Amino acid sequence: MKQPLHARWKRWQHALVQSLLLYHGREDHATVRVLLLACIGTVGMPLYYVIWQHFFPQEYESLPLRMFGILLCALGLFARQFTRPMLDLYLLVALSYIFPFFFTFMFVMNHASGVWGESLLIGLVVLFHFDTGLALKAYVIGTALACAAIVALGEGAALLGRPVLQQLPVHWFTIAVLSAAKISRNVLAQEKLAGLGAGLATVAHELRTPLTSVDANVRGLLRLFSDINGRGAEDRLGTIDALARIQFEVRHMNHMIDLFLLSATAVRQNLRPVETVSMETVVEAVLKRYPFSSTGQQKMVALEVRRDFRFAGQAELSVVVLLNLLRNALKAVQRAGKGRVRIVVDGAHEPPRLLFIDTGCGIPAPQMALIFRRFYSYPPHNGAGIGLALCQEIMEAWNATIRCVSRESAYAIFVLEFPQQLPTSR
Repeated sequence: MKQPLHARWKRWQHALVQSLLLYHGREDHATVRVLLLACIGTVGMPLYYVIWQHFFPQEYESLPLRMFGILLCALGLFARQFTRPMLDLYLLVALSYIFPFFFTFMFVMNHASGVWGESLLIGLVVLFHFDTGLALKAYVIGTALACAAIVALGEGAALLGRPVLQQLPVHWFTIAVLSAAKISRNVLAQEKLAGLGAGLATVAHELRTPLTSVDANVRGLLRLFSDINGRGAEDRLGTIDALARIQFEVRHMNHMIDLFLLSATAVRQNLRPVETVSMETVVEAVLKRYPFSSTGQQKMVALEVRRDFRFAGQAELSVVVLLNLLRNALKAVQRAGKGRVRIVVDGAHEPPRLLFIDTGCGIPAPQMALIFRRFYSYPPHNGAGIGLALCQEIMEAWNATIRCVSRESAYAIFVLEFPQQLPTSR
């Protein structure tokens, strides 16, 4: 039986949303936006030239300006091959040219016609859906260049005409509203994260009591079996080994609860630096605290202190960052079935830095741009995807940086660099 039109429309909407979510999951958010902008511009520039030149002729049209815009948009179709600095530069140039410059220039040269007034307003709305700082920079650069070009062509008087000036309050009000709306969205996102943190804290507290009970019973059984002599020695040893594994799993779950609680606290609290922290002290505390599965796993981790350094931060949040990195490194080694983990405290380097090096499975190049994205995890379904995003947020709050250098199936190096080295005594 044929489905009703409404049901088919709903199914098509759902399929489109799912495909877009899947596409966004594979690509960096900035890359996706550049690709969409490039596709729309590459089609829209020539299409609207035909419309405004032949169907609804305007007073002024410029084929060379549109050809440059088409070339600029077509360049954005190769955004996947751009490095991050290239992508940022391209975005600034493309946004400055397409929205403020081109639309402002055409608006004034067409003597503030209704068509170009509405087009300029729509262009500003699209522009300020990008990062506010980037959009403001592009708006100032593009508008200034457009005004300079208009004056150079001898149309400077039009800039001070009433039809042009009366649009400025509308444009500035639009910019203010869009900026305020983005602030509201950011506040809402923080509230959601705070809610997630509160939920994690509740789950952690609910799990703590039964885990403590299980651990206490296992310790009692271990003592009982250790004291029993006689037959069944192999069975007894096997039982002791199984109980020891259960006890390790309990310790590991307690460690994960601690990490959840620390992460939940970090989501809610102010991340700014409030104390001076010794990097060597924090690393040693984390290594003592981590629930290694065996002595062998513990020996996989080597600490090298070239020179200790102190930094402005928070000791508790430092533990959150290092626990996340250590856990990820050990999981990479486990997935690869080979490798070691090396932690290097390098206060002699300028700037002072901490290196987390594992020779495990590495990270594929296409995933590198996504690993610090919130709720993204690699491999898929491997955690909640908040660990590295939280690490980056904490580091940025301290004016520090975290980045990753990796080669698939070979190594991954997380580099944490701090803004200044405070004197320390050894």
